[in-house]
Amino acid sequence: MVVPDRNALVKLFSYYRDAETRGAGLLMKMMARVDDPEAQVLFSRHINDETRHAWMWTKRIKEEGALPVPVPDGYQRRLGKALGIPRSIIDLFALTVVVEERSQSRYSQHAASPACDEKTLDILRELTQDEKWHISWMEEWLYKLAAGQGIEARARDTLAEFRSVEAGVFAEMKEMERE
Repeated sequence: MVVPDRNALVKLFSYYRDAETRGAGLLMKMMARVDDPEAQVLFSRHINDETRHAWMWTKRIKEEGALPVPVPDGYQRRLGKALGIPRSIIDLFALTVVVEERSQSRYSQHAASPACDEKTLDILRELTQDEKWHISWMEEWLYKLAAGQGIEARARDTLAEFRSVEAGVFAEMKEMERE
């Protein structure tokens, strides 16, 4: 097994923690814009997951004998700049689906790495399962809300566009990481 540098691990776990914290904040803002009682329950569960995930990464960082480190918000800033300000709740749901898909992908890739230790692998397995549910309910509600407004095609197009833009932003970030 490859043993990664402790400081690199702490930085990576801090990135993960930051993403989960930002996700919880976005979900709280979205929840205030959707009055449906069923959606309120789903948002509450999702927010609970996001904050629990942030805590799991915080604990993992502490297990390394460290504290979370500040991380630049390059990915979020670049993605926000590339997509512009979300104009509707449909845009917010599409954005959340895309970001959750990226989280699931990153966690799955990390779990498959020979440098992944057992403690981290346990966390990644749990989080990957949660991310599947997050993607599922958010995408389902994206289309449910769109159907209620008669804009299903626009929702599909928005999601496809956001996925494409996000893939480009992520590729840029990966290139920067390599350099």
